[in-house]
Amino acid sequence: MISPYSLSVPGGVQGQILGLAQALRERGEYVRVLGPCDGPPPAPFVTPLGNSVPTGANGSIAPIAPDPAAQLRTIRALRDEDFDVVHLHEPLAPGPTTTAMLLRPAPMVGTFHAAGSSRAYEAFRPLLSRGARRLERRFAVSEDAREMAKAALGGTYEIVFNGVHVASFQLGRHTKTEGPTVLFLGRHEERKGLAVLLRAVDQMGPDVRVWIAGDGPETAQLRSLYAADPRLEWLGEISDEERGERLRGADVLCAPSLRGESFGIVLLEAMAANTAIVASDLAGYARVARAGIDAALVPPGNVDSLATELTSMLTNVDRRERFVASGAERVLTFSMRALSEIYLEAYRDVLVNADH
Repeated sequence: MISPYSLSVPGGVQGQILGLAQALRERGEYVRVLGPCDGPPPAPFVTPLGNSVPTGANGSIAPIAPDPAAQLRTIRALRDEDFDVVHLHEPLAPGPTTTAMLLRPAPMVGTFHAAGSSRAYEAFRPLLSRGARRLERRFAVSEDAREMAKAALGGTYEIVFNGVHVASFQLGRHTKTEGPTVLFLGRHEERKGLAVLLRAVDQMGPDVRVWIAGDGPETAQLRSLYAADPRLEWLGEISDEERGERLRGADVLCAPSLRGESFGIVLLEAMAANTAIVASDLAGYARVARAGIDAALVPPGNVDSLATELTSMLTNVDRRERFVASGAERVLTFSMRALSEIYLEAYRDVLVNADH
C-alpha cells in the first residue's frame, strides 16, 4: 500500500491505511506500507519515504511529499520487493502514489478518499486521466468521493466504507470527567467547525465540560478568545491511546464540520466507544450515522441548533442511551475486518486477470 500523506501525522486517510494493513496482516497476508514519515515509522511494516511538505488542499493542510528524493525512494522500494499488488490511496495526490501509478510495477487498485473539488484534478486532467487508466479497480469511500473522481477522470468506481477496529475502542480505560462532557476531535481550522462549537458552548450551562483535542491554524486565536472560559480543556495533539480513553470517557462527541467530509470515521469511533454523537448534517456523516437513530444531526454552522442538541443529549439520559445502543449495533457493519475481506477479494481478482 502507498500513502501520499505522512504516516506520522494524524489523519483519516493515514489511519485507514494503517488499520487496513494491520487487518490484512492479521489474516496472514504480507503487507508493507510505503509513505512519507516525519519521524519514526508508526509501525514495523512501514517503509518511510522521507519528510513531508505541508500543502493546502480542500480547505485543509495535506502533509505530502512531492520532492524528487521521495520519488526515488518510492521507485527503489517498489523495485526491491516483488509485490503482487500495489494499492494506491489517493492515487492522484502529488508524490509517491502518482509515481507508483506511472511506474506500474504490478497490478494496481486505487482508493479515492477526497470529496469536494481539486484544482490539481482540474489543471492536470488529461495527464491524470491517462494515469488513472492504469488502475485495474477503482474504489471510493463515499458517493461524494466517487463524484469528485468521476467528474475529473471518468471511469467507474466501487463504493466501499471506511473501517474501524471496533474492539480497540471498546476496551481499555476511560478518562474520568467532572461533569457532562463534550469531546471535539479534529484539526483546528475553519472547515472543521470548532469555532461554531465554541459559540454554541457560550449558550450552554456552567456545568458542561468540553475537551478539545488537536491543533491547527485557528488554535492560538480561539484559545485567546476563550481563555477566560474554565469549562474548556485544550488537550493539544493526543495519542491513539488517549483518543480511545477520551472517547470512552466523554458523554458526547461533537463533529461540527462545515463541509468537505466524505466519510465520518470519527463518528464510527464514537459508536464503537459507546459515546453519543451530535454532528453536522453533511452527506458524508449522514451515510455513517442515521439522523435521529444513531446521532443527532444539525445544519452545518447553525450555532443555536448545535447548542440545543448538545444540551438535550447531555441532559436526557434515556435519549442518549438510545443513540448509544443504536450506534453500537450500527458500527459492526463498518468493521475493519469486513473491509479487509472486500479488498482481499479485489486483490485476488486483479491477480487472476493479470495472469490471463
